[in-house]
Amino acid sequence: MFPLSPRFREMLFDTTCTADNPIGPAAAVVLGKVLWGLMLIASVVIYGSHAPLLSLSKENGQIPFSASSVVILIELTKLILSLVFLMIWDWRQQKISVSWYHATPFALSALLYAANNNLVVHLQLFMDPSTYQVLSNLKIGSTAFLFSMFLHQRLTLRKWLALFLLTAAGAFYTYGGLQDPQHVPASDMKLHITSLGLLLIFLYCLISGLSAVYTEVVLKNQNLPLNLQNVYLYFFGVLLNVIIHLSSSSATGLLGGFSIWVLIIIVSQALNGLIMSVVMKHSSNITRLFVISSSMMVNALLSVLLFNLHLTTFFFLSVLLISLAVYLYYGVR
Repeated sequence: MFPLSPRFREMLFDTTCTADNPIGPAAAVVLGKVLWGLMLIASVVIYGSHAPLLSLSKENGQIPFSASSVVILIELTKLILSLVFLMIWDWRQQKISVSWYHATPFALSALLYAANNNLVVHLQLFMDPSTYQVLSNLKIGSTAFLFSMFLHQRLTLRKWLALFLLTAAGAFYTYGGLQDPQHVPASDMKLHITSLGLLLIFLYCLISGLSAVYTEVVLKNQNLPLNLQNVYLYFFGVLLNVIIHLSSSSATGLLGGFSIWVLIIIVSQALNGLIMSVVMKHSSNITRLFVISSSMMVNALLSVLLFNLHLTTFFFLSVLLISLAVYLYYGVR
């Protein structure tokens, strides 16, 4: 499950028994697989806990901080961690030259991510939140299509079926996987979407897939340490988001309204960003899609424990569809 690139497999599963690696080849393979599994599990937990953490950070039902400030600090944290990891692990291993030729492609990645983040805000003006949440699952299909096209990865009919089931699972869960008995059920709420909203949601899904796949192409095609590539990516990320923050008329102080929950969000999202860089460079965006979809189970568990929400039939149907999708994509030979 979740195949790795040969190069990363060599990095994780170093089977040479030396003074620096005295545990032996078999133990090294097992340790490498355990580390890779723990990394994916950590990403699932972080994705799944993001929405509950946002809810815990609210004051009187409102988010008290500037969203653009949080994005800046997440990007800055990723940049600092990448620099630290670069100095510790990569700087002495090989001569690394900082080149604009290698850095420039990441400017487009940062621009696409920034455009997508801002598009999410404007989408809420043309449709209700439930419709947005359901339709946004179409980005699974757009990501898979662009992945197969730009990385020349032929997906079989069985794998396309698996991705369709993954999309359906996300749609079912976001539509009615959780229920608050004290509020009106989602099915009784007024759903709406305008023609412009429909166009924007498809644009959002296209840009979401393009930003992820383009970044994967750049990461894999450059023969550079991942930490250096992350420095390039997050440098442009910080720069663009600072510009967006300063140009926003509603921009507040950088740390205004912060709490311990916001700090946890920043640190966890920064770590998750670094994990996703590893996944995209040494596995694929398809693995990333399965990680994101699997995180809904963590989201559901935390929502039940923290906010007394109830699981519905849609949730169990989503879990069944995700399990079937994993089996079809990775399990069938």
